[in-house]
Amino acid sequence: MYVVPPPQRSDPGAGSASADSRVYQVWKGSNIFLLQGRFIFGPDVRSLGLTILLIVAPVTIFCVFVARRLMDHYSHYLGELIMAVAVVFTVYDLMLLLLTSGRDPGIIPRNLHPPEPEGLDGSTESGAGQTPQLRLPRIKEVEVNGIPVKIKYCDTCMLYRPPRCSHCSICNNCVERFDHHCPWVGQCIGLRNYRFFFMFVFSTTLLCIYVFAFCWVYVRKIMGSEDTTIWKAMIKTPASIVLIVYTFISMWFVGGLTAFHLYLISTNQTTYENFRYRYDRRANPYNKGFADNFKEIFCTSIPESKNDFREKVPREPVLPPRPGGGGFMSPNMGKAVDDIEMGRKTVWGDMGAGGDHFEGQLNSNERQNVKEGELGEFSPDIRTTVDETVDRAGVHPRRSSWGRKSGSWEMSPEVLALAARVGEPNHMGGSSSSGLANENRQT
Repeated sequence: MYVVPPPQRSDPGAGSASADSRVYQVWKGSNIFLLQGRFIFGPDVRSLGLTILLIVAPVTIFCVFVARRLMDHYSHYLGELIMAVAVVFTVYDLMLLLLTSGRDPGIIPRNLHPPEPEGLDGSTESGAGQTPQLRLPRIKEVEVNGIPVKIKYCDTCMLYRPPRCSHCSICNNCVERFDHHCPWVGQCIGLRNYRFFFMFVFSTTLLCIYVFAFCWVYVRKIMGSEDTTIWKAMIKTPASIVLIVYTFISMWFVGGLTAFHLYLISTNQTTYENFRYRYDRRANPYNKGFADNFKEIFCTSIPESKNDFREKVPREPVLPPRPGGGGFMSPNMGKAVDDIEMGRKTVWGDMGAGGDHFEGQLNSNERQNVKEGELGEFSPDIRTTVDETVDRAGVHPRRSSWGRKSGSWEMSPEVLALAARVGEPNHMGGSSSSGLANENRQT
């Protein structure tokens, strides 16, 4: 089961973040930051080096073995223009790659504490004098353009995800208008970088077509100048043949990806929505029409990031203690969650099969108090009752020099049950201590 941990009470003398810590230094996601938080990448940023190599290496071979030779077959300016276009196009492609992988894709900041429940769940069991458990609904419904859309609660970020938002299990963040996590750029593709991602894929497709075309032009020039067959011309320029094969295969990949995203943009879908929801079987609440869908992607301003990774971490205010007996329950408590949107779930302790039922059992604080013999908070007759019961059970605790019981006890189940009954009135503000002591003596 996945349980949201209770809010941690601030301790002025403790804390993992110093007074001068920045947000990127204590970031809870799996991202990697460079230049003191100016660039944010995914945890698989190393794959970015392979992507750069796959772009730069063939263009370098093209400039050295193809474009430089074409200068001899064309006029001076036209030959130089062929090489210049290849270099400028490559630099432009790499800039789009950096804008895609090195910026905030639309991460929604996490809540420090779970949201306040809107009501009480009447199905939760609570004893007399106890505060009922507060349970948040797992799913809510909101309307988008008159169509009901379900939004889910994220246990990791402790918030209700806005429409079209999803939790990336690789970066461990909730991302607005989540499209997918691209391993080739090492970053999530979302609201703030989808435009650059599409332009990167599209420009890579054009670059492949450019190199492919001029490699064939060079082969044809060799055939014309030496009056030879195509096979002999290909043997004279093996670099061109390698580039032709490489760019042909690459065009199927990046070209197919470009066509797929053109379809997604025209219908105002994301990759995640297309594979998960299948809007062709039901109404798409986000579809505004062909022209308006393209305007939304390319002709609207990119929203500001909701995160300032370089700002100082604000100090968390001290929270008042919560009343005992009640608490916050995650929507997923007691349920196995099988949701591909979810990232790494936070588990509160190693809870056993009976961890949700506390009747007749000690909580950790009470058990520790009984173990250490620290019963000074109870009345004298309660302490006497517990001491007498311990003696009757054959347990002989060690006594320290000042007469108080200390050390570890090997307590029988009867002693544990009695200690649990001793802790209930004190924990819930129930009956008086003297009344419980009389009841124990009668028993």
